[in-house]
Amino acid sequence: MKIAAVIPAYNEGKRVGNVVADAKKFVDYVIVVDDGSTDNTKEFASQAGAITLRHIENCGAGAATMTGIDAARELGVDIIVTLDADEQHSPDDIPALLEPIKSGKADIAFANRFGQRNNIPFIRRLFNGLGNVITFAATGKWVKDSQCGFKAFGPKAVAQVDLRMSGYEFCTEIVREAAQHKWRTAEVPAKVLYSEYTLAKGQSFANGIKTALKILLRSFLR
Repeated sequence: MKIAAVIPAYNEGKRVGNVVADAKKFVDYVIVVDDGSTDNTKEFASQAGAITLRHIENCGAGAATMTGIDAARELGVDIIVTLDADEQHSPDDIPALLEPIKSGKADIAFANRFGQRNNIPFIRRLFNGLGNVITFAATGKWVKDSQCGFKAFGPKAVAQVDLRMSGYEFCTEIVREAAQHKWRTAEVPAKVLYSEYTLAKGQSFANGIKTALKILLRSFLR
């Protein structure tokens, strides 16, 4: 089966090349969607061997992820792995994430940063817990790490996923897609590599509240 890694990226020129190089060890294609960056993200991704696409303006992580998924479909891939461009996720965990997909046990595999002894700051644990509760309220499905961007989509999910939320709320939308389409799910422990940079670029509390409200509102409109 053909496998593609999809990496949405915004101003990650200093890091995206390393992520691409490491991901290439485990997949057939790496697709980087430069989401309107003002730095050299696209150039470094291309140099590292990625297929690169570019939004002319910043559209959001959800929109960039869907652009990458559409591109992977055009390539005829069977499995898609999504991960962040900031080195927060370890591509070395890709094989473990793929295992339940390849073995036919799941249609989508969610990485779980809380499934092993990761050094996760309290505020991140708090935000993640709130995100899980909001996701459950909006979808009726419980996922232990619903807000993590590290996921693997099997053939059924690749064919059916249709993300309409452009911002960070797309992670909850994926859980809703899983519930609506009755995808079989798996949760796989994964490393998380926090740094001062990744902690600083995370959502603020105010933005987190806005995201939560968008999720709940759209859950009733769709």
